[in-house]
Amino acid sequence: MIISVIRTIVLYTVIIITVRIMGKRQISELQTSELVVMLLMSDIAAIPMQNTDQSLLSGVIPIFILVICEISISLIMLKSSGFRGLVCGRPVIIINDGQIRQKAMKELRMSTEDLFEELRQKDIFDLNDVAYAIVETNGKLSILKKQAFMPVTAKQMGISPKENGMQAVIISDGKFASSSLSFCGLSEKWTRKILKAEGTRVEDVFIMTANRSGQYQIIKKENK
Repeated sequence: MIISVIRTIVLYTVIIITVRIMGKRQISELQTSELVVMLLMSDIAAIPMQNTDQSLLSGVIPIFILVICEISISLIMLKSSGFRGLVCGRPVIIINDGQIRQKAMKELRMSTEDLFEELRQKDIFDLNDVAYAIVETNGKLSILKKQAFMPVTAKQMGISPKENGMQAVIISDGKFASSSLSFCGLSEKWTRKILKAEGTRVEDVFIMTANRSGQYQIIKKENK
């Protein structure tokens, strides 16, 4: 029993390391080659995890070989767009200048229900709003609305709003997030000064956010 637990922990650690080696993109947007590697890794890891008579290396070594293969393929794809197209495919335009390309949808085996479901997930409920729709190599649908239905921008209105920067969490559950403070160009001293003015202690803060302009928001912990 203890051996099985140890094997499981080791293989779990190995898979986490290999996924990190392959990059953050692996976590959210899987290309064809990446998906194949992940499926094979899970199958390979399951064998020595369940069969204690089999050597642990028989699972670890193939996993690292797969990672090396994936990294090699990724490097080749960076150099050769033709090879990338062969492995991952190419984006397909299914709505071109407001017109649905039925042939492209048939090639993708994409039904009208699939198309409208994807559009609704993009907050589009009228087909007439769409100028272009492209199915990316990872299967996601990218949309460009017609100009008449695009949101009005500050530039179009002749306004030049001040850039305040992105809001970041600088205190989480009573603890400072030093990386976020550095990102916003702020310091713990500045934060403590703000908290003192608000009559709040660091320990009582659930979330505090701020941006580069010094604008902040404080959410206190709920009383137990």
